[in-house]
Parts: sequence; C-alpha cells; structure tokens
Amino acid sequence: MREVFGQSGFRVRLDWGPVGARATQGDVVVVVDVLSFTTSVTVAVGRGMDVYPFPWRDERAVDFARRHDATLAVGRLEARAPGVAVGAPSLSPAGLLTCAPVLRLVLPSPNGSTIAAAMQQGEPSGEVVAGCLRNAAAVGDHLVAALEQGLAVSVVAAGERWAEDDSLRVALEDHLGAGAVLARVVERGQGHRLSPEARAAADLFAATRPRLGEVLHACVGGRELAAKGFATDVDVAAELDVSTVVPVLRGGAFGSERG
Repeated sequence: MREVFGQSGFRVRLDWGPVGARATQGDVVVVVDVLSFTTSVTVAVGRGMDVYPFPWRDERAVDFARRHDATLAVGRLEARAPGVAVGAPSLSPAGLLTCAPVLRLVLPSPNGSTIAAAMQQGEPSGEVVAGCLRNAAAVGDHLVAALEQGLAVSVVAAGERWAEDDSLRVALEDHLGAGAVLARVVERGQGHRLSPEARAAADLFAATRPRLGEVLHACVGGRELAAKGFATDVDVAAELDVSTVVPVLRGGAFGSERG
C-alpha cells in the first residue's frame, strides 16, 4: 500500500502537508506555500538573500540564526509593533520586496518552512525547491529538466492548520500554486507522466487562471490576510510568472537558480 499512497506508478506526483511530502517524495520535491512562505522565499532569493527554513520562531530559532550569522525574521504582525525596526524582514512577501536586504535570513513558518526543513533531513534526501505562482513557469521548467534526466518529481501543497486540533486544512491558494507549476509541466509535453492527483491540480489552475487574483483574494487564506491588514501580500502572491528564480535548498538554505 505504501507504493499506492506514494503515487509511485507516476513520475510526477502531488500531495499535501508533511505526511504527503514523505509519502510521495521524489528526486525533486517542490514545496508550495503561496500565502506566504514560498512566495516570501522567491522574493527574498530574487533579491540576493539566502533563506534558511525553520519550523517555529522560538528560542531554538534565535540560536539557529545566531549560529548561522543570519537575521531571524520577525512575525508579520510583530513587524508593525512599536520598537521593531522599520522594514524589518518578516514573512510578508510585500515587506520583503521593499525591506533592506540581508545576506542570510532565517524564515520560520508552521507550514511551508516546516516541510522544507523536514525534507532536507529526510532519507533519502531529494532536491527541495520553493514554488509559488510568481515563479511557477520557471519551477515547471526545472521539473521538466529533471524528468528528461529520468528523475521522479513531487509537488507538495503545504496547506494550513486548524487551530482546534492542528490537523491539516486544505488551502485553495496552495492547490492553485501547485497546479500552476504542474500546468507548465503539461504545457511542456510531460502531461502523460502526471498522477491523477497532479493532473487534477493542473486542470484546476487552468480553469481558474482567468480570474486568479480575484479567487486568491476571495478564498479563505486571502480573506484572512486582508482582515489582518495584509491584502498587499495577496497581491504579491497572485502575480503569475513574474520571477525566473528557482530557489533550491542547498547547505541548509534556499539560494537562486535562474530558470
């Protein structure tokens, strides 16, 4: 049954969250957390920063940042608090577009960052890539190159967590982000390699693409950010294929490969 749940009969797979990431792990694993970890990574790496994933922002993260001579990102809401340096790096993609860049940034998050950190420690450890709507075509091309080398790839939609029991909550924005990457793989002639789960995500993106920004703002994740005063983060996350950066996790940090 392990092979069935891992979609091992297909070279291109899709699943959700940390468990799905382990089940479907390919030679290349794309983590998609549109609102906001992988969008933030794409923006930061595009501005020359190396980004270290870390599960939670606590004392362990403080020590981790110190050991790597890196800046620890502040919380999105905390970035607006009195006494915090104006423009301090946070999990806000819009903020990362305008803040003063740092050389090394530790960027904790409970979803995408947690999955990325776990995947680099997995056995076997495949290549880990950060994908989102902003770099979907570039990441899709990266996957096509891997497929042409005979490798298996998986796309992992991070999802969110229910506050009541910490269980996985499927997030439409991540399904669409994963679908955008996979749609590029289909466009490049590799559609026959997709599992049904992966193909359904690509089809969902294709159907939604004409009103992508509208849907991102209207979905639960977009409305949640807007209610907290971060509607501009949704705007930044909804921009399709504006970046050719393919952030690859090496040596513990995401760095740039150009698509």
